[in-house]
Amino acid sequence: MRQTFGKDERLHKKILIKKLFTEGASFYVYPFRVTALQTDLSSVAPIQILISVPKQVIKNAVDRNLLKRRIREAYRKNKQIQYKSLLEKHVKMLVCFTYTAKTILPYSVIQDKIIILLQRLMEENEKTPG
Repeated sequence: MRQTFGKDERLHKKILIKKLFTEGASFYVYPFRVTALQTDLSSVAPIQILISVPKQVIKNAVDRNLLKRRIREAYRKNKQIQYKSLLEKHVKMLVCFTYTAKTILPYSVIQDKIIILLQRLMEENEKTPG
């Protein structure tokens, strides 16, 4: 599997984002709040993600962008954890990672947490029939 993160994997349509936040289930693993929703979309990618670093949490735009780059990179390198499960079940998923820590965490910590989040999403996906 190629370790890329293309536009088809990004959640950017306002209708889908609204649907994710109104109908999706969420859980918290420090420093992330994850909102996820299984759908029957006809998108190319089995999972579409949105990365959010709120301005109320991290004030400087430079720092917010740094965190988003770190989160994107950690996801890009570890997304195969979730991809295999979704492709086997022929299910599509919308996910939002919201960063909640008040400080800038190092990449190694963010990567470890992203791995934990993806494994938990996979477990949640296994519980649901499909």
